[in-house]
Amino acid sequence: MSPSPSSLWSPTRWAGDGPVRLAYDRFTEGAGGEPLLVATGLGANRRWVPDGLCRTLAGQGFAVARYDQRDGGESTRLPPVSTRDPVSALLTRHPRAYTAEDMEDDAVVVMNALEWPSAHLLGFSLGGAVVQRVALRHPDRVRSLTSMAAVPADIAGLRTMRYIRMGTLARFGRLRFPDTREGAVEAGVAVSRLLASPNRPFDEAAARAAAERNADSGVHDRRAQSRQIGARWHGPPICAITRPALVLHGADDPLVKPRAARAIAARIPDARLILLPGVGHDLPVSAWDTVATAIRALADTSRDRPLPATG
Repeated sequence: MSPSPSSLWSPTRWAGDGPVRLAYDRFTEGAGGEPLLVATGLGANRRWVPDGLCRTLAGQGFAVARYDQRDGGESTRLPPVSTRDPVSALLTRHPRAYTAEDMEDDAVVVMNALEWPSAHLLGFSLGGAVVQRVALRHPDRVRSLTSMAAVPADIAGLRTMRYIRMGTLARFGRLRFPDTREGAVEAGVAVSRLLASPNRPFDEAAARAAAERNADSGVHDRRAQSRQIGARWHGPPICAITRPALVLHGADDPLVKPRAARAIAARIPDARLILLPGVGHDLPVSAWDTVATAIRALADTSRDRPLPATG
């Protein structure tokens, strides 16, 4: 009998004692392994990270933890700003709720709560941009970084659009669901369908079961998404990253073009690029072994790259 999802994770804890509290938990298997922190995508809570992938990572020798970014999941929701639409937040200069630097510091706050002096980082979609920036802002805390399904973390505004499939973005903009549990489930199914590979049959039953287990209102909370995506980066370019880096991307990604991954890998020194066949903007079972094996290989190379001195 498989363990229940609740038994796979530690009780929820919160990091930070200021205005922003960040919810996080740890995978119960592989707790003695190398620390690996997972950052999630736009609007998504930490439970969107498949348990099966986390078990596969634990089997590769990692102690996995995940957290909800600010304005997501059980973490603090910030006050509304004038921008209510993620696309407008990306393209305009309306007042921002916070900066990208704030979001990168959040990852370090969680690592502090975990008592991890350093960790491997895995970020998906928006989380991929986050881990790129953490490596720039806090290189002494990053053993290695894996950016998946992301755009280059040092671009903003119209420059982002060259990497986005506008047809998919338009379909996202037309999604509307009631602010109820049922609405969250239907939103989860609709978003999963949009993000899946168009070259793989969509398993609606599995998507619905996952959405029922994790009725996450964040996937259709446009205001919270606007605050997250509107956070601007003011730091150095990604070519200044010095930590070992891996760039993963679904070859069939219907939202972010694979050229984004090629751009990241070309600009981060010595980064390795892997395009995943049959994978969209998601983490299907078929990709788990490849992802975990590649992250293990990256972690092994990081042993020859000592962390930079602090200060």
